[in-house]
Amino acid sequence: MLKRLTNLTKRLAKGTPEVAATPADTIHRENKWELRRYRPDPDAERLDTSPVLLVPSLINRHYILDLMPGKSFTEYLLAQGHDVYIIDWGTPAAEDRYLSFDDYCDTYLGRAIRLVARRSPTDKTHLLGYCLGGTLTSIYAAADSSQLDTMALLAAPVDFHDDGLLSQWSRTETLDIEAMVDAFGNVPWPLMQFGFHLLRPTMNLSKAVYAIDKAWDDQFLDGFFALETWANDNVSFPGGAFLKYIGQLYRENRLINGEFALSGRSIRLSDINCPVLNVTFEHDHIVPPESAKALNDHVDDELLNHQHLYGGHVGAVVSRKASDHLWPLVSEWFARDSEWFEHAEGLEEVA
Repeated sequence: MLKRLTNLTKRLAKGTPEVAATPADTIHRENKWELRRYRPDPDAERLDTSPVLLVPSLINRHYILDLMPGKSFTEYLLAQGHDVYIIDWGTPAAEDRYLSFDDYCDTYLGRAIRLVARRSPTDKTHLLGYCLGGTLTSIYAAADSSQLDTMALLAAPVDFHDDGLLSQWSRTETLDIEAMVDAFGNVPWPLMQFGFHLLRPTMNLSKAVYAIDKAWDDQFLDGFFALETWANDNVSFPGGAFLKYIGQLYRENRLINGEFALSGRSIRLSDINCPVLNVTFEHDHIVPPESAKALNDHVDDELLNHQHLYGGHVGAVVSRKASDHLWPLVSEWFARDSEWFEHAEGLEEVA
């Protein structure tokens, strides 16, 4: 025990590990958000396919997909020869309280898709949405799939009336979201983080115990502190977008019921007409598998490939196992392009 604690102390003295280290260039900036293109891996053979646009959640920083060298999904995609872009939603300020859900999902995401497609040899892009980013991409794809080659969704909620605690809390009558937005403008990130902590109240204690138990492993500690850096680097939720997100999705479940509108256009998930890889996770306590699996009932069977993997909402994306299962799965999906129909049977369910 003393040896582990000594090693942990020495590791803490080194400071926070480097995160978001993969070199990237900003090719578009608008208000707080940026579209970045990662620099190609000089040692990788470039694939002659559509580029990949990564869409993270609005309420977490984008670099969960580029956590640190060796634990970076972005780094892996580049090594496989993909041309990779990402949206960094930035940090909203007080003046952004009136930004709407449509601003993010239609105006900003739509602009990013068009910019990437313009640089593509196919005039299209592959799209990957993670968590709320997957909800955004699903809605956009239902509105307009014309510039999408394929889409991959990781833990993307579409049916918000599930049995999870987030759904139950969001639908509680005593939660006055209008009063919250009136008071704060943007919903403060500490308030949202507190809610996520309540999902698993003993999580911080269990993580501390596990970190001490693994304190002899420097590689583990680097990954642990990098993930903790990301987990505590949150952003507030613009009030206007929050009202529609909670009010129309969580409370009224309009998306799955076919009653949701984006910039005045009626959205039907059955209108998605690009190939879809829908990935759900067995131990996801933030987006229960049934919430994300619900998309399967609305997408044409010939366009759909559903994969149910072991792992949790975050761990499944950045753990060591991700490089063996999830990352190759998604990379192969994007590399198939129009050939995917011939080989779809090779993607077999893991869980």
